[in-house]
Amino acid sequence: MKLTKENGDNHEVVLTIEVPTEEWSKAIAAAVKRIANQVNIHGFRRGKAPRRIVEREVGLAAILDEAYEKLGPKAFNDAMDEEKLELATYPKFERVTVEEDKPLVFKAIVTPKPEVKLGEYKGLKIEKKTEEVTDEQVAQHIDKMRERQAKLVDAPEGAAVKKGDLVTLDFKGFTDGEAFEGGEGKDYPLQIGSGSFIPGFEDQLVGAKAGEEREVKVKFPEDYHEKKLAGKDAVFKCVIHAIRHKEMPALDDAFVEKASVFHTVDELKKDVREKMEKAAATKAENDLRVAAIDKAAENITVDIPPVMIEDRITQMIQELAMRLEQQGMKFEQYLQYSGSDMTKLRNEYRETAAKNVRTDLMLEAVAKAENIKVEPADLDSEVAMMAQMYGAKPAQVRKIVVEQGRVGDLAVTVMRRKTAKFIVDHLAAQEA
Repeated sequence: MKLTKENGDNHEVVLTIEVPTEEWSKAIAAAVKRIANQVNIHGFRRGKAPRRIVEREVGLAAILDEAYEKLGPKAFNDAMDEEKLELATYPKFERVTVEEDKPLVFKAIVTPKPEVKLGEYKGLKIEKKTEEVTDEQVAQHIDKMRERQAKLVDAPEGAAVKKGDLVTLDFKGFTDGEAFEGGEGKDYPLQIGSGSFIPGFEDQLVGAKAGEEREVKVKFPEDYHEKKLAGKDAVFKCVIHAIRHKEMPALDDAFVEKASVFHTVDELKKDVREKMEKAAATKAENDLRVAAIDKAAENITVDIPPVMIEDRITQMIQELAMRLEQQGMKFEQYLQYSGSDMTKLRNEYRETAAKNVRTDLMLEAVAKAENIKVEPADLDSEVAMMAQMYGAKPAQVRKIVVEQGRVGDLAVTVMRRKTAKFIVDHLAAQEA
């Protein structure tokens, strides 16, 4: 096999691969046999028709295509091994000479993974920040428990609307002096402060009293899902019919026994504080890990091919579409409701995608430098964790992973996790 390499545009490398005539002729002969075994030819048993008959039946082009489809990938893989290239994305192929009695010649346009020059990744100095749990935070948590036990009662006569109240109102919306479709509601229940209406709408009802008429002036967001209203000024004529307040239960031992497994207010406060402190410690550990990985990624020197970032954006959008599908929403509906489109969404994801690609390249480089390997026991642990997450048996998860050809992806995930742990385990000692 002859192989030539030249640099193309946008980080691409063009490989011209030439397979000798003798090897190519053998591939053509093998293709004839395969086709003869696959097609029914009148007067011949399968696989017994001579080449001239097979060629007359399917045409020379089909035979050459079959030979190329089998020999091309092997020749390409041999070229990758010879050049010791790791690909950043799928290659593109161009046929140059696919003829009989001549060498097979084709081009592979590839984007190799970029060279990564590691910076500091061991002994990084990252400050671990654990947030202190205050008495006020404990009280706020308990207040939320009280809110869940709260009762809605009619507000006293003459009471004004305040945040947290549930009001019943009529409203009618106008733009440019004209009522617009979908802008009217009768006896509509609205919790003030819920943020379920256009920004600014609920705030302007604060202070109103039952029976009062009030004009609410708002501006529809520029990205509002209803394009006819996006960015427009609007006036809503509102009438408040009823106001209901939340009546919170007293914070006493009786409430504690009803709302928890504890008997006294002090016991509840102690438990809430311990759980909040544990959550704060877990968050501090996670923040430390993220900061360490981010710092190690910042320290590398690399020229990332744009196609790697674009491929990652595509992957992120596919994952979003799958999550939406699981929730019963079509991706197209999501774009419509969010006032977005594919171009805008890709641009929104670009910065995150670039950061993720950079981090992955760093982790791969560190794994090579430190000879971090993925052992069978590591894969078993990952499968067991996935099984627990999905409520399945490890054997079932392993079968699915193998059938879907995802063993390699699983190994990469485990390798990155092990490498991230290596970086965190080798942080500089924290000063007391």
